[in-house]
Amino acid sequence: MVCKKRYLVFFFVLITTFVNAQQKKAVSVWLTDPAHSIFFKQQTPLPFTKIDKNKTATISIDDKQTCQSIDGFGFALTGGSAMNMMQMSTAARSALIKELFATDKNNIGASYLRVSIGASDLNEKVFSYDDLPEGQTDTSLVHFDLGPDKNDVIPVLKEILKIDPAIKIMGSPWSPPVWMKANHDTRGGSLLKEFYPAYAKYFVKYIQAMRKQGIRIDAITVQNEPLHPGNNPSLQMFAPDQADFVKNHLGPAFKAAHIDTKIIIYDHNADKPEYPISILDDADAKKYIDGSAFHLYGGKIEALSKVHDAHPDKNLYFTEQWVGAPGNFAKDIPHHIQQLIIGATRNWSKTVIEWNLASDPQYKPHTDRGGCDRCLGAVTIDKDSVTRNPAYYIIAHAAKFARPGSVRIGSTISDDLPNTVFKTKDGKIVLIVLNNTKESRTFDVLLKDKIFIASLEPGAVATYVW
Repeated sequence: MVCKKRYLVFFFVLITTFVNAQQKKAVSVWLTDPAHSIFFKQQTPLPFTKIDKNKTATISIDDKQTCQSIDGFGFALTGGSAMNMMQMSTAARSALIKELFATDKNNIGASYLRVSIGASDLNEKVFSYDDLPEGQTDTSLVHFDLGPDKNDVIPVLKEILKIDPAIKIMGSPWSPPVWMKANHDTRGGSLLKEFYPAYAKYFVKYIQAMRKQGIRIDAITVQNEPLHPGNNPSLQMFAPDQADFVKNHLGPAFKAAHIDTKIIIYDHNADKPEYPISILDDADAKKYIDGSAFHLYGGKIEALSKVHDAHPDKNLYFTEQWVGAPGNFAKDIPHHIQQLIIGATRNWSKTVIEWNLASDPQYKPHTDRGGCDRCLGAVTIDKDSVTRNPAYYIIAHAAKFARPGSVRIGSTISDDLPNTVFKTKDGKIVLIVLNNTKESRTFDVLLKDKIFIASLEPGAVATYVW
């Protein structure tokens, strides 16, 4: 009997080893097909097949053509997102954070976060870190305090960092304190030049205060949407003013304080590539700048390549795109996959960030007098109940597999089957493909001496990993 047990154990181990070996030779597939209610589900692995030397592959991958490295794919953790999460029970919130930021099992592995420096329009109320009674100023920033963020954003970030201590965090301001502004209002207006030094110090204080909380800010953008003064809060900042602020105040302040946080300019739509190009053309400003950030509420995603071509030594980041409520899986997922996950990365972006992480069933909170009242979170939180929305699956297709440090590599460009490919730090290939036609498509994928055949329904997207 003992011999039989040992034989059965040996046989089981042999079979398991064989199956695992065969799976390693196959291609893992994760599919989203909204028309058939399939959302980021693992499929049967695809086998490699023989190469027909007389046939041209539909998608050919060239791993010798290396492009930008990836910092991550993720979400904007707005104050409102964090507030909704903090209203959950501890157990429910922990489960959600693990699902969003861990990479094992059914978790999606979001790997980049954007937070607001002070309030954004998706906070319950407007605030800065140095609000004063009308008529008062505080150029020494003795009243600086992280304020409301200590109640929601910071606790949630600390929980996320327990799951992924290496996650990169970007901070973006919507408005300085009103006492620094020409119109003395949270909306619009310009930064008074007399307060440029104080505002540079404000950034330094923010980074240092977050560091004391155990949170490293990897990058900041100088101003969210500097050409859109209609949000509450917001600030209008034209390119010459941003160049002046960076080269004469923010850059030197970071250098003096030994701040290694990256400085990123623009942070607005793809219709004005001349804005960041004009700043980078200024050598005295450029030396402090890591790169430029973009949204896509205007212009075309290809504009990012114009900035890259003008200044190839500087990085590009895609930092915001919303999904409008109530959301439409069949339209939103293909559109964002094509324009952002594929389009932004093929045009040199190191990140893709969806706006925003979480909202409640009424798309709250948001500020009055200009807050977004139709911004659908990647998840909807109703007490402890969680609904997963289009942005959740859009980010999942890239974040879980194209981990930070992955490098985009070359592949065949196709209007019918738009795609983007990454090589991970451990040598795996991650291919994301969208069927952009109205018919089912079968296609083959070739890399060196390996080829496999795949099929996608209209509007479906898949991530292939091997």
